Amino acid sequence: MALGEFDLIEKYFRPPVRRAALGGGDDCALLMPTPGMQLAISTDLLVEGRHFLSTVAPERLGHKALAVNLSDLAACGAEPLAFTLALSLPRADAGFLAPFAEGLLALAEQHEIELIGGDTTAGPLTITITVFGQVPPGQALLRSGARAGDDLWVSGCLGDARLALEVFRGRAELAGEAFSAVREAMERPQPRVALGLALRGVASAAIDLSDGLLGDLAHIRQRSGVGATLWLDALPRSEALEAQPDALRRECLLAGGDDYELLFCAPPDRADAVRAAGLASGTPVTRIGRIEPASAGLKVYAEAHGHEPLDLAGFAGFDHFKR
Repeated sequence: MALGEFDLIEKYFRPPVRRAALGGGDDCALLMPTPGMQLAISTDLLVEGRHFLSTVAPERLGHKALAVNLSDLAACGAEPLAFTLALSLPRADAGFLAPFAEGLLALAEQHEIELIGGDTTAGPLTITITVFGQVPPGQALLRSGARAGDDLWVSGCLGDARLALEVFRGRAELAGEAFSAVREAMERPQPRVALGLALRGVASAAIDLSDGLLGDLAHIRQRSGVGATLWLDALPRSEALEAQPDALRRECLLAGGDDYELLFCAPPDRADAVRAAGLASGTPVTRIGRIEPASAGLKVYAEAHGHEPLDLAGFAGFDHFKR
């Protein structure tokens, strides 16, 4: 017998809640943030063919759908609390729903964030998640706090998700474990929630890398009113990406998108605290440049002591209405 709307919600998306005052099943859920804390709220929309390939395994899609939202909480330095799920499906297919829910709820359990409600309908495969987190007043990491002289840092490695996409497009060739690793980066990103929490009171500004390094750095520059210098040779990358032709490697590093790492700024005298935050959260962190006065604009050098900046033509960040 075919599943109806309320049947599939009850079967796959009604886990018990422990922290929320009321989960799904009523017209509204009820949250009880810790007294004195501010709520951090973010929404992401994923559309088949635009944000993910039709060939992705449902379990991985469930993981990624929540991971990209948790990454926003990480960039704000917020503790995860709860999330809602709105899901449009071509049909109520148990072969898709069961592994999708498994991947989604496994990551939710890992980060102690509760599914508290949402909606479903028939239509093109589209996933919308809204996350709720909490952060002490005055401690949220924002895009607007960077100051000239700050160091620029990034977590993890860059470019692997884009490299996997280029393999699917036929622009790059990888096989075996190398391809499996970059595909994992594209389909199962790991949100840096623990690092974001550890950077409260340390970082001056932060953003998660969803649309490419240069594109997301532009948001910090615009909101903070600053310029920036990047060192290409300092950008952390995998052996698989390092082995690619120079043009493709630069494209993946500078404009790849889908990294879901944290790009953040901190005063130079906080470098030891940044490294300690990385160690405490089990996350590699790398200094990749510095913040400059706004008049300096953006410059990318091949190395830290380079004299001629690189030509950045063609390295635009991802824009949903231009690609």
